Amino acid sequence: MMTDPIADLCTRIRNANAIKMKSTRMPASKVKVGVAQILKEEGFIADYTVEPGTPASTLVLTLKYGDEGERVIREITRISKPGCRIYVGSDELKPVLRGMGMRVLSTNKGIVSDRTARAEKLGGEVLCEVF
Repeated sequence: MMTDPIADLCTRIRNANAIKMKSTRMPASKVKVGVAQILKEEGFIADYTVEPGTPASTLVLTLKYGDEGERVIREITRISKPGCRIYVGSDELKPVLRGMGMRVLSTNKGIVSDRTARAEKLGGEVLCEVF
C-alpha cells in the first residue's frame, strides 16, 4: 500500500533520470497529473500522458534531456510529508536557485508553481522542489 503518492512520483522521476530513461510510468491520480502539468509548463519534462486502464489509469512522463544528454532535472525532493506538512504564505515564497528551480504548491486554486503563486499572491502546502 502506498501512503505517499507524491513521494512515489518524485522517486520514480529521480530513478528514471539517474539512468537516463526516456520515460517512466506510474499509477495516475489528479494530484500527480497536476504536478506533471506544472513540470511540463516549467520545462522540466518533455510531455506527459494519461493512459486509461482498469482498475487504474497510468501516468506516463517523458523526461527531458539537453543536447549532449545532460539532465534537465538535477534534483527533485519531497518537501511536505504526511507526518510533517509544510505550509507557506505568498510573502514567504522566495525563488529557488535565483529562479532556476521551482516549488510545486497545492493551493485553494489547485496545483501551481511558486512563480504563479507569487504572482497571484497565493499560499499553500509545498509539495516538492525541483532544480
